[in-house]
Amino acid sequence: MAVFNVGFDPKGKPVQVRFQTGGRLNLNPELDAIGGNRALVLTTPEQVDQGEKLITSLGDRAVGLYSSATMHTPVEITKDALEVVKKSNADCLIAIGGGSTIGLGKAIAYQTNLPQIVLPTTYAGSEATPVLGQTENGVKSTLKSERVQPEAILYDAELVRTLPVAMTVTSGLNAMAHAVEALYAKDANRLSTELALSGLRAFVTGLPKVVVTPDDLGARENTLFGAWTCGAVLAQVGMALHHKLCHTLGGTLNLPHAATHAVILPHATAYNEAAAPNALKPLANILGSDSAGGGMYNFAKRLGAPTDLRSLGVSQGDLDKVADLAVQNPYWNPAPIEHLTIRALLQNAYDGVHPNKGTTS
Repeated sequence: MAVFNVGFDPKGKPVQVRFQTGGRLNLNPELDAIGGNRALVLTTPEQVDQGEKLITSLGDRAVGLYSSATMHTPVEITKDALEVVKKSNADCLIAIGGGSTIGLGKAIAYQTNLPQIVLPTTYAGSEATPVLGQTENGVKSTLKSERVQPEAILYDAELVRTLPVAMTVTSGLNAMAHAVEALYAKDANRLSTELALSGLRAFVTGLPKVVVTPDDLGARENTLFGAWTCGAVLAQVGMALHHKLCHTLGGTLNLPHAATHAVILPHATAYNEAAAPNALKPLANILGSDSAGGGMYNFAKRLGAPTDLRSLGVSQGDLDKVADLAVQNPYWNPAPIEHLTIRALLQNAYDGVHPNKGTTS
């Protein structure tokens, strides 16, 4: 078991992090740390069973279960959950799940300032960030606030042990995207770069082992460490083109979040590689490749990840609309954001071609 308090940002609040297989059976350390005695447990509809088991272990420190967490955190779901929070008189939140559930907990916390405990069941890494993405009227927006940073995180390898391999891979690539963008972030520094590279190494070594032996708890713990470091670095620096594209695609077309990251990451990396060669060279080295973008594509393909937007349900006719939206209010990015080149990037991602052989290279 490893327990430590993390506070990289002097302006932010410290976060209690615990790595312990089987730790979910006793959350008293986390509840005591945040002063919680009336916990509302949050899940998706698919993870109700896990939520109910957690409530049993919590005993009289749980007040109920809200199980309607939804991908991309629609504001109408948050409004519904806030009514349950009010009626239950909850004094804290426990989110057990992936990005959808964690996002709902953050959205509730933003409105109520209730403390949060998170038990991740994927590698999304959003539990380690003060970033909230939510969708309203088909448009996804993000905000950064200390109010949404969970106060305690428990990483229990048994919670990801049965995560299907396909979801493991896309979820891991989603987390890696946080670290890749941290390498060339405008506000990157030595600490953020070292965190990012540590997380990337953990996934590059751990994910192939999990694909071969999904119930290898050692490999699962290694990838959970990668999820935490990749998420923690996202909390320190700004996002760039990759996240803008994924937020636009996800919010506009309601695409699966992690799979969208998996498809876009090699292409966004290649797009920025000429503008930030020194920043991305260490990633290429970790991947054993001549280029970071090409290396990410080969790594994802070798793991069986989706490599084209078409397979996610995107149509050729969607690409112009997505390109139009993506160049509006762009995030800072090392390479210029231009409609023509963004449209070409999206075409490459739609076709699933190698990023170094497509129309943006």
